[in-house]
Amino acid sequence: MALMGKRGARVLLRGLLLLLGVTSLCSITSATRRGATLEHRAHTHRHPGRKSLHRHHHRSGKVGQVLHRSKRGWVWNQFFVIEEYTGPDPVLVGRLHSDVDSGDGNIKYILSGEGAGTIFVIDDKTGNIHATKTLDREEQAQYTLTAQAVARDTNKPLEPPSEFIVKVQDINDNPPEFLHGPYYASVPEMSNVGTSVMQVTATDADDPTYGNSARLVYSILQGQPYFSVESQTGIIRTALPNMDREARQEYDVVIQAKDMGGHMGGLSGTTEVKITLTDVNDNPPKFPQSVYQMSVSEDRVPGEEVGRIKAKDPDLGDNGLVTYSLLDGDGLGVFELSTDSETREAVIKLKKHVDYETKKMYTLKVEGSNPYLDPRFMSWGPYKDEATIKISVEDEDEPPVFIAPSYTFEVEENAPEGTMVGLVHAKDTDVANNPVRYMIPRYTDVEQFFSINSEDGRITTTRPLDRETQAWHNISVSATEIGGHHQDTKVRVNIKVKDMNDNPPEFATNNEVLMCDTVAPGKVIETVSAVDKDEMAHRQHFTFSLAPEVTHNNNFSLKDNRDSTASIYVLRKGFSRLTQDVYFLPIEINDNGVPALSSTNTLTIRVCSCDARDTILSCNVEPYVLPAGLSTGALIAILACIVILLAIVVLFVALRRQKKEPLIVFEEEDIRENIITYDDEGGGEEDTEAFDIATLQNPDGANGFLPRKDMKPELQCPLRPGMGHPAPNSVDVDDFIKTRIAEADCDPTAPPYDSIQIYGYEGRGSLAGSLSSLESVTTESDLDYDYLQSWGPRFRKLADLYGTKDCSLPDADEADDS
Repeated sequence: MALMGKRGARVLLRGLLLLLGVTSLCSITSATRRGATLEHRAHTHRHPGRKSLHRHHHRSGKVGQVLHRSKRGWVWNQFFVIEEYTGPDPVLVGRLHSDVDSGDGNIKYILSGEGAGTIFVIDDKTGNIHATKTLDREEQAQYTLTAQAVARDTNKPLEPPSEFIVKVQDINDNPPEFLHGPYYASVPEMSNVGTSVMQVTATDADDPTYGNSARLVYSILQGQPYFSVESQTGIIRTALPNMDREARQEYDVVIQAKDMGGHMGGLSGTTEVKITLTDVNDNPPKFPQSVYQMSVSEDRVPGEEVGRIKAKDPDLGDNGLVTYSLLDGDGLGVFELSTDSETREAVIKLKKHVDYETKKMYTLKVEGSNPYLDPRFMSWGPYKDEATIKISVEDEDEPPVFIAPSYTFEVEENAPEGTMVGLVHAKDTDVANNPVRYMIPRYTDVEQFFSINSEDGRITTTRPLDRETQAWHNISVSATEIGGHHQDTKVRVNIKVKDMNDNPPEFATNNEVLMCDTVAPGKVIETVSAVDKDEMAHRQHFTFSLAPEVTHNNNFSLKDNRDSTASIYVLRKGFSRLTQDVYFLPIEINDNGVPALSSTNTLTIRVCSCDARDTILSCNVEPYVLPAGLSTGALIAILACIVILLAIVVLFVALRRQKKEPLIVFEEEDIRENIITYDDEGGGEEDTEAFDIATLQNPDGANGFLPRKDMKPELQCPLRPGMGHPAPNSVDVDDFIKTRIAEADCDPTAPPYDSIQIYGYEGRGSLAGSLSSLESVTTESDLDYDYLQSWGPRFRKLADLYGTKDCSLPDADEADDS
């Protein structure tokens, strides 16, 4: 079979020349001229290298294979169909023809594979293949189909199936597209001509292997003469030298991509490229003016700002960064320069005080330079500039100035009123040299210990001072200029009060001395020391002695240790707390001050009870006077135990009372409160063992009436005649049940809850007989159950079920529940 389309025949003409030879070429060309298809005999023009190998196995089971070369009945190749065909008729793709087809219509051609039956249809008689739909190569470039020739009547394959490909031939139906546009790029300013900016790439969905449909050429539509684009690669380059960012920073460039190699009729697409010139350091800093005038008042303090200047640099970032420095001038030691990190300005600040009367004008030379330089543009420098600053000092009415920054004076303790402490002095430094008036601000001397002469600044005391109360006095003195703007200034004055020996010594501690009643004579019971409120110098010394009135006592003695301490000794033994428990020993203490002072201090000695190791047990005399008894803790413990026992007794009595008095007194179990369940049927009227009939015969129970204790009866129905208690030996269950029902309906003391009464004994001679319906299933009963109507509402259910003979009796379980 030959596979070839009209258009495909010419396309493959060159390939067939190599494969089939000149004779085959003439035959193919002749077939193409005759019309629609190429028809070749397989045995004449067989596709090179295509051989059919058939493998046969012997039925005897021997292992082996025989290779046979069979003649090839098909010549297969590729078909071509142009895409986007919009003609009125289906496109003829090609024709299939088999060598065994004699033209009598006994062969049927079958087509299968991709698009078979939907896109591609075949004439089963002629083998013509048509495309019924418009094909798009960009969606699917080729289709793989399988052709086979079978017998029309038996559908038996006449030749093996052959696979072939239908390729969709491309046309230029897709314009180029820039998938990532718009684009953004940057290039340094002042770049050389031809500097690469970026590369843009367009894509074309057409077949790049067929024709020029996907051959793209780039051109620039907007952005000339600043930029250019390479036609084949799409690389954008600079086209002008020395493009200055400070003159123009952004450029909008439009790039076009056109297929068909850029020829007429090609499709095109465009994209926009925004190109930004980045900054380089190509501009030096420049001060707007060469000389700056500033002024500073003489009352300004160091650190205050005097003025600012700024050099302009049109570059950006680090390229436009300017640093400042002081180069020269007579104000280098008086002023300092710093840079504001936010505004990038040079800040001139006062470094030292300026005085109008001393110097009225200062000059500074300032330089501004770029710290980061670009070597490519060093020849364009220098990248710095200089400016001169002239600073004039303004005269101000200044406050007076004290000669010293602070004063320290001393005054004797207890000095009389009006004692001179010291002298302060301030002067007016202005040209006018106005007089000064002094005063002490009251908030610095609240108690007004001092006063000052307003004219000469002499400080005196207003009363005697006590060093022990306050050793230092820190006050301020204010000096105010008389006339002018009345400006004032203050100075610190520290006054020390010198100590005088005006306080006698005294005991360092006033604690009692505890002494055992068994102390031995000659033992030291205490070592005393002294303190003095006066300022204690290194050579200060205290001496101790007993007061004259106790010098010859028989109990204690004192020894001065000559180190400002003294020891107390015991002179006798046998101290008794019952006789005397506290002793008072007056001691005289002297200091070595000028003048020397002394004082008498009393030492308290308490006699205590001690053990054999001289450990103090008690120093109170009360335990010997009070009678022996229990302690407070023991009494509290005993009382707590008594309270706990009483609580247990009360709880026990309450529980016992609760158990003895329930809501209903039960001396014996009430049969009405029980539910008796059994699984066997009773023995009938003769069975007296199933249930105790005596319980049913006694309405009030075996031990009497069981009244409720939680409520009092308010209504009691009188018993009707004939409703009395049945005789002890009575077996009239009917009367007994009626009696119980009437009593339960009228007894307000009956339990408010429901109860189930189950009676397992019917009694002898009962007309009702057995209530069981087990036998009613197999036998018919002639009994009349109409009497059940007279048994009351409790037996109405049974009366409805058994009152009519036509109705069948219920089963035993339902009768028992009723």
